[in-house]
Amino acid sequence: MRVPSSTITAALTNQLQRLATKQAKAQNQLVTLKRVQNLSDDPSVSAQILGISKERQQLQQYTRNNARALEVSQAVFAGLNSLKSVSDRAGELVHLGSGSVGPDAKKAYAAEVNELLEHALQVANTRYSGDYIFGGTATDTAPFVATRDADGRITGVTYVGAAAGPEIRIGEDMTVSPFTDGDSNQAIADFLNHLVTLRDSLDGTNNVPLDTISANLSDSETALITTISGVGTVQTRLEINEKQNLSRFSSLTNIASQLTDVDISAASVKLMQANTAYQAALQSGSLILQTSLLNYLR
Repeated sequence: MRVPSSTITAALTNQLQRLATKQAKAQNQLVTLKRVQNLSDDPSVSAQILGISKERQQLQQYTRNNARALEVSQAVFAGLNSLKSVSDRAGELVHLGSGSVGPDAKKAYAAEVNELLEHALQVANTRYSGDYIFGGTATDTAPFVATRDADGRITGVTYVGAAAGPEIRIGEDMTVSPFTDGDSNQAIADFLNHLVTLRDSLDGTNNVPLDTISANLSDSETALITTISGVGTVQTRLEINEKQNLSRFSSLTNIASQLTDVDISAASVKLMQANTAYQAALQSGSLILQTSLLNYLR
């Protein structure tokens, strides 16, 4: 029984197509240096790659969050240091005002304290990227409200912000608040009110002893230093976490590369084998077709 030449031709064509596909795949791997191009190339590896891709996306979001938290903490740190500078100068003015100086000198010191007070209030109501940084979770409202007299001078400051600072997620199980909390912010309000008392004592508006004011300012400075230290600790934590996230991202990238990158030596061997098999199939096919044609002619 003779096999029809059309059947033989179809079989040979299918075989050549399969070999050509293998040949093209091996060649493509060498060109792209990627072993896995599509999910269907290796389902098990593809599943691992999808998992790595998801984790890398999460790490990228955590890294962005970490960067935002670090920027906020740096702004808070700068603001607190500015208030510390005001506190240092206020302490100097207390000392100067306690000496043997005349009324005019005291009024000049009082005027300077008033300027320091206005500056400190402005710092306390600092905004960063649209958020008030010393208002806790109430980031959209000025946290420190000043009461003023008919001349526009501050007579008192009230903290109207929240009790806690917003939390930012910087890792799968890690959150951090780069903002100051309500107690720290209330201490800032107390400091501002001590400046009011100092100014009024120097210009004779009140009779509060400068020794008492000095002690109060010293307590406020201690609170500022404690808060600055806490913010510095948060910054250090954020800097460490940033490095850890970057290291983890790099590690995941390397793992993904190991899963997908081609072994050049192995791929070269596969390409040679595919080329050899394809050429052999062409030669065999040619002989078979010739024999089939002769049988048909007989």
